[in-house]
Amino acid sequence: MKRIISMLFLVGAINANAQQSMTLETCYALALNKYPLAKQADLLKQKSTYEINNLNKGKLPKIDLNAQATYQSEVTQLPIQLPNVTINPLNKDQYRATLDVNQLLYNGGAIDANTKLKEAQTKTQQQQVAVNLYQLKTKINQLYFTIVLLQERQSLLKSKEEQIDSKIKEVKTGVKFGALLPASEKVLEAENLNIKQQLTEIHFDRIRLLENLSTLIATTLDENTMLVKPTLIADFSRKNNRPELELFNFQSNQLEVSKNVLSKNNYPKINAFGQAGYGNPGLNMLNNSFQTFYLFGVKANWNVFDWNKTKNEKQALSISNEIITTEKETFLINNTMQLQEIQNEIEKTEEILKTDSEIIALRDYVTTTSAAQLKNGVITSSDYLVELTHLYEAKTNQKVHEIQLDLAKANYLVTNGN
Repeated sequence: MKRIISMLFLVGAINANAQQSMTLETCYALALNKYPLAKQADLLKQKSTYEINNLNKGKLPKIDLNAQATYQSEVTQLPIQLPNVTINPLNKDQYRATLDVNQLLYNGGAIDANTKLKEAQTKTQQQQVAVNLYQLKTKINQLYFTIVLLQERQSLLKSKEEQIDSKIKEVKTGVKFGALLPASEKVLEAENLNIKQQLTEIHFDRIRLLENLSTLIATTLDENTMLVKPTLIADFSRKNNRPELELFNFQSNQLEVSKNVLSKNNYPKINAFGQAGYGNPGLNMLNNSFQTFYLFGVKANWNVFDWNKTKNEKQALSISNEIITTEKETFLINNTMQLQEIQNEIEKTEEILKTDSEIIALRDYVTTTSAAQLKNGVITSSDYLVELTHLYEAKTNQKVHEIQLDLAKANYLVTNGN
């Protein structure tokens, strides 16, 4: 009993591995997560974290340890001599070691402004990555629906092959009893070989396209993978949600934050400082010996006039913002034209599809009649094949139109950002 159960599990596993299915949405998700470019979003965030941490360290005390030894050609001396007073001149070799501490007290919020700028830059860069990744969807659409079309053609050819095989058996019987000429069988067999050639082409084309799709989504798709034909609805009234629009907004916001940084840079800066040291001489220049010393205080710096440098830089940023606005307007115009073209393609294909079923029904009637005529020896196999080929051409055209419609809908959704 256990052996039987094990065999059933084994057969189930083999069948499960024999054929896997893949949807269009899954391909999108895999590309957005596994494509090498997708790693940049996290890398940019990590980079920004380190840079912001470094900016915030500007609020911490700055501690420097300095040491120097010098020899100078001349030292300061009193130009006069005082009676009964002997003042030894300073040594020409002098030594000093100090510990300097500087603490920022106020800089108008420049560090916080630069932190916000760094955050804005990171968001802009991450959105640029999102835009680049989004463009993969169009490539995926083209590959995906081309493979789906090959699947449909393969299915139709196999159906045609089965129909011809059945007809060959009928013709053989007719030839045996003298109702049909021997050449009738050969015509059908030649057509069967032609179908096998087409199936071989489709097989290798499909493998090539699956390999290309596998590269885009970073997931292996073998020849047994079947792509599911999606059900898509192109809503022409939906708002444009392309990631490029968000990118333009981030770029504009980054420029506004940059203006704020420029303003903060003109604020006064106040620092507290302290110094402790040991050297010869110390602070008492008249004591020609090694001494310890210290000093502390507050220092302010304010660039009250920068020759309109900040004003010009802000104007340059304003012009850059206007450039972004023109780029956004240009993008929207081109995007609207693309959507109009795709919408026209969708409506045209929908109209064409309305007559495909009628054409197939008529061709099927003619083919059925031809099959009966062939069986009775009224027409030749070549005449029958002409009608059968017309029938499958009509069926193929219908599948092509269906896939074209699905591809147009998918491209419309991608172009509209939905």
